[in-house]
Amino acid sequence: MYTAESFSATSPIIVFPDEGQTLEAFGDTALVKLGGEHTNGSLALVLCSTPPGGGPPPHRHLNEDELFLVLEGRYRFLVNGDWTEVGPGGVAYVPRGTVHTFSNISDVTSRTWVITTPSGFETFFGKCAAVFADAQSGPPNMPHILSICGEHGIEFVSPA
Repeated sequence: MYTAESFSATSPIIVFPDEGQTLEAFGDTALVKLGGEHTNGSLALVLCSTPPGGGPPPHRHLNEDELFLVLEGRYRFLVNGDWTEVGPGGVAYVPRGTVHTFSNISDVTSRTWVITTPSGFETFFGKCAAVFADAQSGPPNMPHILSICGEHGIEFVSPA
């Protein structure tokens, strides 16, 4: 096995607890444990932390399926127009093209593992994190965010 320091895209990899790339955007913190460069583009694995009341607007991914594994806290997931509460140990699978969102309904930061197949979402989130970081304490450049969404097949939509 190889660690992140001795990695080759065609080799197995072990990522230790203190390894990964931390990104912040949309109020969430994402710790990218595996990206497309680690998995030959087959998947991405991200540990996502969402503050109370946090979550993205309704959207759909045209390129990736998304799997959420709730570790801590409680979430409400909107999938196909229906809201469902999911707590620790629960799972939500969202195939590409499905309108969805989630909201942390806990009074503490909640965490989920998010797996996307194929990879690519981590690149999108990284580009958005750079826009949020450039904004510092003000609002991000939304036309730039929407442009990044378009590049990565992500559409913000009405929840209906």
